Amino acid sequence: MKLYDTSRAPNPRRVRIFLAEKGISVPTVQVDLAKLEQKSDDFTRLNPRQRVPVLVLDDGTVICETIAICRYFEALQPEPNLFGETPQEQGLVEMWQRRVELDLLYPIMMVLRHLNPGMATMEVPQVPEWGEANKPKVLAALDFFNDALAGRAFLAGDRFTVADITLLVAVDFMRVIRVALAPTHENLARWHAAVSARPSAKA
Repeated sequence: MKLYDTSRAPNPRRVRIFLAEKGISVPTVQVDLAKLEQKSDDFTRLNPRQRVPVLVLDDGTVICETIAICRYFEALQPEPNLFGETPQEQGLVEMWQRRVELDLLYPIMMVLRHLNPGMATMEVPQVPEWGEANKPKVLAALDFFNDALAGRAFLAGDRFTVADITLLVAVDFMRVIRVALAPTHENLARWHAAVSARPSAKA
C-alpha cells in the first residue's frame, strides 16, 4: 500500500490528519507539485485528473479523492469512528463535511488558483474574475461556521469527526490567500485553538 502525498496542498493533509487520528501509518510517495510531478506520465496513469492524494492498494487498486480514501480507512479500522456511528450521526457528519468543502475550502482554492500568478501552470485558463468572485464567499462562510459553533465544541456533534478535519485544514489554508479570522469569529477561534492542539493537527 502506498499513499501519494504532498506537503503543499490541503487535501493530502486532510488524509494525514485522518490517519493520525486512527493511528494508521502508510508508506508515502511525495509528489512535488511545484515541479509538476503530478502531470508526469507515471502519475497520470494512476490518476488522470493529476491530483493528490492517491492511495494504491497492494493488489493495484487505485483510490483517488480525499474522502473516498478516508472512507476506505474508516471501513478498514472503524475505531475511533470519524464518520458517525448512528444513521443520524452519519447524516450530520456528512452534511457538515460537505458544507465545509463546498462553502469554504472550494472558494479558498478558487481564489488561490485564479489570482496567484504562480498557479498559472496548474489552472488553465486562469479567470481572475472568478477568483475575485470567490473572496466574499470565503468571508460569508467564516461567519456561517462561526455561528454554527456557538455553544458546541465540535462542528458535527459532541466529538471530533472528519467534518472538523476539513474545517481545520480550510481555516489553516486561508493563509495562502491572506485571509485571517476576524475578532468577531470568537466561536471559530475557540474551536480552532482546541482542534489545533490535537496531536493529529501536526500531521
